[in-house]
Formats: sequence, structure tokens, C-alpha cells
Amino acid sequence: NYNFYNYAEMDVILNRFYKRKEMQKLAADHGLDARLFHQAFISFRKYLLESSALPADLHIVLSDICCGAGHIDDIYPYFMRHAKQIFPMLDCIDDLRKISDLRVPANWYPEARAIQRKVIFHSGPTNSGKTYHAIQRYLAAKSGVYCGPLKLLAHEIFEKSNNAGVPCDLVTGEERTFVDLDGQAAGHVACTIEMCSVTTPYEVAVIDEIQMIRDPSRGWAWTRALLGLCAEEIHVCGETAAIDFIRELMYTTGEEVEVHNYKRLTPFSVLDQAVETLDNLRPGDCVVCFSKNDIYSISRQIEARGLECAVIYGSLPPGTKLSQAKKFNDPDDPCKILVATDAIGMGLNLSIKRIIFNSLVKPNVNEKGEKQMENISTSQALQIAGRAGRFSSKFKEGEVTTMHRDDLPILKELLSHLVEPIETAGLHPTAEQIEMFAYHLPDASLSNLIDIFVSLSQVDGLYFVCNIDDFKFLADMIQHIPLNLRSRYVFCTAPINKKQPFVCTSFLKFARQFSRDDPLTFNWVCRHISWPVAEPKNIKDLVHLEAVHDVLDLYLWLSYRFMDMFPDTASVREIQRKLDNIIQEGVRNITCLIRATDHNITIPQTHTSRRGEITGNSGAAGSNVLTGNRSQRGHRSSGEIMDSSLASRLVRDGLLTPDLLRQLQKEWSKNKREDFTNRQKNTM
Repeated sequence: NYNFYNYAEMDVILNRFYKRKEMQKLAADHGLDARLFHQAFISFRKYLLESSALPADLHIVLSDICCGAGHIDDIYPYFMRHAKQIFPMLDCIDDLRKISDLRVPANWYPEARAIQRKVIFHSGPTNSGKTYHAIQRYLAAKSGVYCGPLKLLAHEIFEKSNNAGVPCDLVTGEERTFVDLDGQAAGHVACTIEMCSVTTPYEVAVIDEIQMIRDPSRGWAWTRALLGLCAEEIHVCGETAAIDFIRELMYTTGEEVEVHNYKRLTPFSVLDQAVETLDNLRPGDCVVCFSKNDIYSISRQIEARGLECAVIYGSLPPGTKLSQAKKFNDPDDPCKILVATDAIGMGLNLSIKRIIFNSLVKPNVNEKGEKQMENISTSQALQIAGRAGRFSSKFKEGEVTTMHRDDLPILKELLSHLVEPIETAGLHPTAEQIEMFAYHLPDASLSNLIDIFVSLSQVDGLYFVCNIDDFKFLADMIQHIPLNLRSRYVFCTAPINKKQPFVCTSFLKFARQFSRDDPLTFNWVCRHISWPVAEPKNIKDLVHLEAVHDVLDLYLWLSYRFMDMFPDTASVREIQRKLDNIIQEGVRNITCLIRATDHNITIPQTHTSRRGEITGNSGAAGSNVLTGNRSQRGHRSSGEIMDSSLASRLVRDGLLTPDLLRQLQKEWSKNKREDFTNRQKNTM
């Protein structure tokens, strides 16, 4: 018993120990970084102050220190003994450090290091022909691999290659298409970058959008491709800001970089006036938003003016995006306006005359995995603005502006800056590394293994460890399900949208069924998603169908990793195609769905929010679901007849019937349509 100690005095002694730099450094050398040191100290302090009986050796040391006969550093061995009980990894810290040493990732790819590769950097802005030149070399080669960031881009190269008479396979996370009917691999393959093989030899490899090597979540895939592809020639395409960094990275592999610079094929200019109101839209306009709610609101306001618009945003299936792009590009289609998110930044060929930024603020995830609202970067602004005017379209010169006057000087400043040079490339722990960790720490959960790996990992100045929050989220979700480590790791690398509750519950059910060794059949999947599904009647239905499409994507993704357990790939792909068609029809009628979501009779009104977004404030409770309840700072646009609250009051007071109000709306829309047609004639 050591109740005779002065607790206050003991607290002072422990705090002095905690603050000693020498102790912190010694602990760090033995595997306790600042975070773990703090956690261990809190636990150790609680143990000392609350324990009624301490081990004799520790009791003697503490007595000596309290009496002035011992040194405060004498506590260290007992502190470490306690820390090892909390963190078992400290007993095998040297082995774990070797496993998590990420300082020379080039050495992970012995096949690539065994050959002398030639690296060609095709540098230039959007619409400069840089990827075109790399693809020409790819098509001329005996064998080649194209690595792109999107399924749409992989599909485009797959089709372009086969149309040019060069047999090419397609490999994405969810799809394998072999041109040879017997399933023999063709000499060329187009794939999403995560799926590229680093053991297959090629004559030419193309790595598209190389600047994404610094992406906080996916950068590791570009690093892996650049360091690991076994190709005689590596053609990388991307922003000028990446040139110096890629040179430095290739210096570590002993490979030189040859740079080809390209200029934009068609110019674009930043206008001196903002659009200010949707009444000023013209054929060939694309309004860029950074939230789905703004997409819904603006598309509704545009169609209320009697105009048709196409809609493209990230969570739409690829087929729906392509059909909306085709509708907008078709000169014979009455749809002349596009409303889109930054999903148009890459992967779609669009005939856009003028890009209009509805806002310059978007949610971003920082390196710590925290979500924050901030202005788009110069790189993002240039990527989107570069979609205005296209060499192969009818608009040879592009224009760029903003919806709101206040945003225009900010946009001009963004576009005048040089893109910040890339300084680091992403890395990610492999399944083999995590398995070796698990051998030393058999009782640790996968989420904890990842945490310990990241805390112990060593990287040199050229690299960073990618954000692993999504991985940990999935690991925690299925922690209670009995799976072997390799299967658990694969499940946690599945690309799912964790914001969608239905996708998350489906992921959980898939893992649970898998753990029972019970194959996930077509009938099982149909029961789970309630197939056949009904056509969407409102926005909520449409969002759910998008989630169902994601669930089918998840099934297909898992089917290529666990073929026996996810056996009905062809049948699932077939209903996914049907679902894509249903979603396409829903998006074509998106304004009807929005109206069905907002039950009140309203006349749309254009307001601007404090962040500069256009919002449809109809005065109805339902509209807040679509636009968010934002403070308003704008004034009525010239195209408005009356504000919705007045319309509602007139109907409520019996001074105006709903039928008469609808008739007024029709006349108002007809006038808008005629105005737009006249403007269209004048611009031709």
C-alpha cells in the first residue's frame, strides 16, 4: 500500500517525467510516437494514482524519488513495462518497423527495375492533344497498356483501339471484356489505373492524368503504375506542374524523362461580365455546380423558363452520363444547355461554348481526412474552364465566366496563377505488409493494424501515406464478422460510397453472407435490391436507384476477386444495364421528379446564396430539401412574374385558382422559350 504518498507531489513528479524531452525521445526510439506516448502516460498515471498495491520494485523507486534519493528518469523502465501491456507491438517494434519501412518503394517492383525504361512526359493543359499523341504511340506498339482515372476513359480507349483495328481488352474494377472469344488476352489493354498489372511486360504504357499522383486518397495507384509498370516506354500525360517532380522520382530509379510540351489547340477567354441571371443563358452554355442540390435547383429553374437541359453529376452511372452528353452534343436535339458538377472535368467529350461557374466553393477532404468548404484550386479551375471550346467540336473558341458578379474577380485571379508544383506521391500499405503485421499482432483488429502501420511507417520526402479513413470505416463496419485477414482486407478496399446508407448495409450483408460460405446468387441479390424496381417518381427514388446501381457495381467488383462466392456476374450485369436505362429515363425527366418532390404549386425564383450558389426558393418546405435553407442576399431576376409566397397567398385566399396559376405559368414559359429561340437564331 502506498497511500502515505502525497498525491499532489506524485502528480508533479509524473508531469515532470512526461515533459522531459529525453524521455520522449527514448520512448520514440522504442516505438512510442507522441500520440502513443501520451496515451501510455495517461494510463500509467491512472494506474499509479488509483492502484492500492504496486509491485515492490516500483514502490521502492517511487519512494526514493519522493524522498529525493532517486532520479525522475528511474521511472522510465516501469513506464515502458506498463506501455507494453497496452501496446503489445512494442515487444516486436523492430520487426514492425522493417515491415512498414516505405522509404524505397521503387524496390517493390523488381521486374520493372530489371529493365531500362524510357519515360516520356506529355505536358500541357486540357484540350492540347497531349493524350492523343501518347495514344498514337500506344496504338502503333506491338503491345500496350492504358491506365486512366475513370471507367469512362478506359472505355473510350478500349473502343478507339478496337475501332482502329488494334485488338484491345478492357479491365476495370467491375468489368473484364476480352475481344478474343476464348478469353485469351489481347496485346493491348485499357484499364482503370488501380487495375493495371505490374508483372505483365508491354512495349508501351500510357499513364493518364499523372498529376493525380498527389491525390490524398488515390495517389498510391499512380505511384504504383509509374514505378512498377514493365514497359519499354512509359508515356505519362498531365499538367506541367508535375514535370519536375516526375523527373526527381525517376532519378531514384535511374531513368531519364523526355518532355514533350503542348499548347492548347483552341483558345478560351475569361469574360468581363458575369451571367447574373439564368435569363441570360445561351446555346452551348454549361453551368457548373459543386453540389447535387444546386444541380436540382438550377435545372428546374432552367426548364421553368421553357428550355431543355442535360444533367451530369458524379454518382450517375457511366451509361447515363454518356446519354446526357450525347443529348447535349446532338445539334438536332432541342437540349442546348448543360448543368453539371466538376464530373465534366475529365472523361467526357462535350461541345461547350461557355463554362459558367455557379460557385467557386466546394467541399474538400484534406490530408487528415477532414471535410472542409474552400475555394477550388487553380488546377481544378483550369481543368473545368478548359472544357470550354474544343478542337473537335463546333465551338472553336471557348468562354469562361461566373454566375455571380462577386465571383468573377476571384475566378480571374485563380486562372492567372500557376498550378502549384507537385511535391509528393501517395503510398498505401499492401495486403502482404498487413498480413506480416498481423503475424506479430494476432489479436489486433484490421483497423488497429492499419493505425499502427501508419504510425510506424517511414517515408522519405518524396512520398506520403494516403488517407486510409474509408478503409478503416469499412474495417470497423465488418469487424464483428468472422473473415480471414486476406478476405477482410479485400472487402475493405472495395470502392463504395459510404454516404449512401443502402450501399453500406448491402456491403455488410455481402460480408455476412460471404462469411457463412454461402454463395451470393442472382436470386439472393434480386431479393435484396427488390428487383424489378419501379421507375422513379421523385428525387428520393432517383437517388435510391443510383445507390442500387452502386450495389450492383460492388457485387461485380467482388465477383472478380471471389468468383465462386459471387457466381452470377452475367445476370447481375444484365439487370444493371436495365437499371441504367431506368435511371437515364429518370434523369431525362429530372425536373418532373423535382416538382414531385416539392408538392406545392410555385413559380420558380432565382436567388443567390451567401456562397454564391443559385437556389430555387419556392417558399415551400419541400424546396429546402433540394436547395438547402440558405440566407438570401439577391434580388428578383427580371424574368420573374411574382414571388412564390404571393402566388401561394393568392391561391389560398381564393383570389387565384390553381388552374389559372398553371395557365399563367404556361404562358410565362412560352414567352421564355420564344425569347431563347430568338437569341439562338441571333447567335447562329
